[in-house]
Amino acid sequence: MKKIIYLLLFSGLFWQSCSYFKETPETGLLLEKHFKDKLYKKFDTAAYDLVFLQHLDSLSKDLSNPKTLRSFYEAQALRPSFINDHYVNGDLDTLISYISRSREHAFKPEYFGLKRLSALKSTLDAHAFKTIEEVYPVLADLEIQAAESLLKYHTLVYYGSLNPKKILNRYYINVERPDSVGLLKVLSTPDLAAFLKRIQPASDQYKAFQKELAKLQASGADAEKLKTIVVNMERLRWKLPESGPEYVQVNIPDFTLTWFKDQDTLSHMKVCVGKRREEGYEEKLKTYIKTGKLDDKPKNHQTPLLYSELNSIQVNPIWNIPVSIAQSEIYYQALRDPYYLSNNNIKVYYKGQLVGDPDTIQWNKYARGKLPFQFKQGSGAGNALGKFKFIFKNGSSIYLHDTNNKSAFGHYNRAISHGCVRVERPLEFAELLVNDKRQYDKLRMEVSLPPLDTTRMDEYRKKLSKKADTVNTFVLKPAWFGTKKPIPLYINYITAWWQNGKLEQRPDVYGLDEVLWVKLKRFL
Repeated sequence: MKKIIYLLLFSGLFWQSCSYFKETPETGLLLEKHFKDKLYKKFDTAAYDLVFLQHLDSLSKDLSNPKTLRSFYEAQALRPSFINDHYVNGDLDTLISYISRSREHAFKPEYFGLKRLSALKSTLDAHAFKTIEEVYPVLADLEIQAAESLLKYHTLVYYGSLNPKKILNRYYINVERPDSVGLLKVLSTPDLAAFLKRIQPASDQYKAFQKELAKLQASGADAEKLKTIVVNMERLRWKLPESGPEYVQVNIPDFTLTWFKDQDTLSHMKVCVGKRREEGYEEKLKTYIKTGKLDDKPKNHQTPLLYSELNSIQVNPIWNIPVSIAQSEIYYQALRDPYYLSNNNIKVYYKGQLVGDPDTIQWNKYARGKLPFQFKQGSGAGNALGKFKFIFKNGSSIYLHDTNNKSAFGHYNRAISHGCVRVERPLEFAELLVNDKRQYDKLRMEVSLPPLDTTRMDEYRKKLSKKADTVNTFVLKPAWFGTKKPIPLYINYITAWWQNGKLEQRPDVYGLDEVLWVKLKRFL
């Protein structure tokens, strides 16, 4: 394709040199009028195009999106759109102005090529050319640099400088990132000034961070606070899935769950989340990959970051114990105490079939890495999930649930679970999810609580009587309830935010701020 373009350009040069009468092309007319100089009447499109392609080839290795840029210019026959559409009207000055103020977003202006862009534009502005041939390389470089600067600025300011899915452990939120189609639209924007204004982050949270950032930049103090603010500004730039006005957010560093609706808070409660993964996890993982020994496998119980929709509630849930917990905990408990399983209502299955008396299993005959059993903890008192399990689709077997260990909510650091999220007030949360008085009363009766509707007390008493029947042994089983509507759920990680005009900060419990900070430095 490149050879064909060069061949056409050489052909164009030949025919134009043989032509006595030539019309001045668009770029020449525009610059002639702007500078009031007939030098530009000599503008030769084919000669310029040849220079442009040579410069584009030589600069390609340093461009962030060389294929996109080449595609853009080839689609418009190498027309210098930034010169023709954005030079005379002042749009390039606006672009330079925005880039020069990029420290408002914590970015260094030079990352966007500010010095080169300004110098090239100043050279064209100075209009000190003696021949038209001297103009071509300046126009070509200015055209390429303006396009490159715009693409970089748009990407970092509008989408964020980092793709969290590529650098954060267990990040499963599909953030929107720029693609070639979108970048071509950016390059084609007719009103550059309006476009640059439109892509500025405009949330109240972001603007408050910008004000605090300016203070810290001016004082040069409190490096840790600066890092926290910069990292959380980056998080606000990420394009998360749209949830609508009503959603639930679990914020891991704050150890809280909040139900938002139309800017109001319907519920706010404490949660317990997964433990931080082992120190030296990456190195230990390399060792495990080499040896394959279960004893070398590092622990990673961090709660994943994800977006989903809450869709159902399991009351009196059964806990399908994960293989990792069976290997690392259940196995040792059963080895030490042969009655541990029956005392904790844990049933054992072999090839899908219930083992009648698990207390007789000789556990020392089995390697914990090759256990042929599956484990399930039955409904009722002592179940690790408590009385409620809140379900949403995800690929990590993660859910929100009640707990029989209520004392944990009194701890400051509540990163203590195997990965799932324990909810402080599950009954309140369930009521909001079912959002139906009759269904809520039915749910209450399943966990031996009286209905709020007193006309249903006879139904409630019958349920209690059935559970207390000693002749016909009652077996507690799970019951399912659907949510009134799917409720969007974010399990997120935010270490700083503004609340009632005050900056709230939380410890970087998983060390994710540090991971982001290291990656962000190249842009700062």
